[in-house]
Amino acid sequence: MSDNKNIIVTGGAGYIGSHTCKALSASGYTPVVIDNLSKGHQDAVKWGPLEQVDIRNTPAISQILSTYAPKAIIHFAALSEVGESVKDPAKYFDNNVGGSLSLLQAMRSSSVKNIVFSSSCSVYGEPQRIPIDEDTPCQPVNPYGTSKYMVELFLEDFRKAYGLNYASLRYFNACGADPDGEIGERHDPETHLIPRALMVAAGLENGLNLFGEDYNTPDGTCVRDYIHVNDLATAHIKALEHLCHGGEPLTLNLGTGKGTSVRQIIETTEKVTGTTLPVTISPRRKGDPASLVANPRKAREVLGFETEWNDLEKIIRTAWNFLSPYWEQKSERIKNSG
Repeated sequence: MSDNKNIIVTGGAGYIGSHTCKALSASGYTPVVIDNLSKGHQDAVKWGPLEQVDIRNTPAISQILSTYAPKAIIHFAALSEVGESVKDPAKYFDNNVGGSLSLLQAMRSSSVKNIVFSSSCSVYGEPQRIPIDEDTPCQPVNPYGTSKYMVELFLEDFRKAYGLNYASLRYFNACGADPDGEIGERHDPETHLIPRALMVAAGLENGLNLFGEDYNTPDGTCVRDYIHVNDLATAHIKALEHLCHGGEPLTLNLGTGKGTSVRQIIETTEKVTGTTLPVTISPRRKGDPASLVANPRKAREVLGFETEWNDLEKIIRTAWNFLSPYWEQKSERIKNSG
């Protein structure tokens, strides 16, 4: 294994990937980003080189691994919209599963043996018990979740056959933004609740749809485990260092262990932005579990990982502080170009 500090980060121009690159740099590593920029943002690559390549291009990935001789790979690159995955599963299996297999094939022909994989709580589907621990059966209910679970299975098979070592990190609802305001969440289209609520507060959307208020939860709305993106970045580095020091393969949940309802998100967004959000109550969405909350005990015990961002108001404020000037600049550019 190389003694240099290069870490390959696939999808490093994306939301969680870019925050992890910043954290890697602060920890003394050089993040080498592989991203085809189909969803990521070139201006989010600030802490190391960018190789604009699709991970399905195995020869190109092999060449990059040979050039940089990284200590390890952190693998984020994937499509992640659940609704789109239901409409076009072939696209998701080609990109998420095919891309991951291509990356693993390139690793096989290189000296790189350690990979941290960005998985998801969607592998659990609609679990019968809350909080969710790692022994909860994996029964994904959409192609996105299936694609993540398939890659987890690949990793274990590649470990047995080829000696690859891995950490699969199943995280819950990523949220917030870099507190310094350098990077944040910019999806197009935006499907995540917190940025959508902030879009309404900024006047970019007329109102917010609340899908179902008759769930068996304290206020009738869906409950999720929201984990700040900086905490996720920290966990990836802890998993990386665990592998690089010869640790066992890992499959871990990353969450806070605390559930927050849709209604609480709306109320806290109103408080942070000083606006009232027009809300339309809509029917439940198919496949939306009432509650998804992590049991974070294993990550704490194995990696010593504890979340630092546990105040919802502070989390939403980081997102607002990043997005509101970004949206202002974007609307100025549109005006000027018109």
